[in-house]
Amino acid sequence: MGILRYTIRRLLQAIPVLLGIVTITFLLTNAIPGDPVQIMLGPSPSAEMVDQIRAQYGLNQPLPVRYVNYLTSVAQGNLGESIYYRTPVTTKIMQRLPVTLLLMLSSFIFALVVAIPLGIISAKRRNKPTDHVTRIVALIGVSTPDFWIGLMLIIVFAYYLGWFPATGLVEPWQKPSAVEGASTQLGVFWQTFMHLLLPAITLGTLQMAAIMRIERSSMLEVLQQEYVKLARAYGVAERKIVRKHAFRNAQLPVITVVGLQLTAALGGAVLTETVFNINGMGRLIITAINNQDYPLVMGTTIFFGLTFVVGVVITDISYAYIDPRVSYDEVD
Repeated sequence: MGILRYTIRRLLQAIPVLLGIVTITFLLTNAIPGDPVQIMLGPSPSAEMVDQIRAQYGLNQPLPVRYVNYLTSVAQGNLGESIYYRTPVTTKIMQRLPVTLLLMLSSFIFALVVAIPLGIISAKRRNKPTDHVTRIVALIGVSTPDFWIGLMLIIVFAYYLGWFPATGLVEPWQKPSAVEGASTQLGVFWQTFMHLLLPAITLGTLQMAAIMRIERSSMLEVLQQEYVKLARAYGVAERKIVRKHAFRNAQLPVITVVGLQLTAALGGAVLTETVFNINGMGRLIITAINNQDYPLVMGTTIFFGLTFVVGVVITDISYAYIDPRVSYDEVD
């Protein structure tokens, strides 16, 4: 009951944040120079057609009236209709969302699988060559832009070596008949893996580097605690100390970073999908901005904001699971 009450309270506290996101996005979108109706109808549309389209999407109304109408629609779960695609915004989001979620999930798996072991090893071998190499890798990962990593991976592994495809993404739920080079569903999964590996590394490198740095510093701090020294004094094996007594207590900062990295992953997905020509949420946003599709820009932005808020709430809930000293009544 505590977790349910806490989750509801945190979601209610997120409403002002979402209202701020909607307001800022609405004002910025409408401040962009240009006319989406002119872009949609071409260079020389008739005046009647322009008036009809403006009336259809409510663009002939004053800005405050449109703002209030949009807030009312959002409160009812309606994000409007895309001017460019002429379909409901929620429909376009649901079409593109699975691909982006697959990419983000893969990038986080790559980041966690690489970062946590390296962070622990780096902490255990502090100021030794392994530690220095790990820290340099983390520094490069934090400092290098996603799109540059993606381009280098394409040039090396797709163009010169030919090991992986450079563009596109095979969805694992596609039928084998629709996928080139796959005769069974297992073959589809293999094609998905081959198409997904380079984008996942591109998107996950920043997360990997950030998590590795936090894991290392957190493990160093925990390994210096008195109860760890006491365990060593009792002759407990070092591997058991790390696995049973230090690892779990060192994960609270890591969980915080993972939750906050959700924002970086959402932003990075835009560039990664553009570099690898993947039809996900990132390319949907780019298309919406290029065509000044106001409802689609605002709808995708609101969705990203809501995703981040939910990620923060999940992060907070995870605290109490990892650390019994934290209760849902004390987190906030």
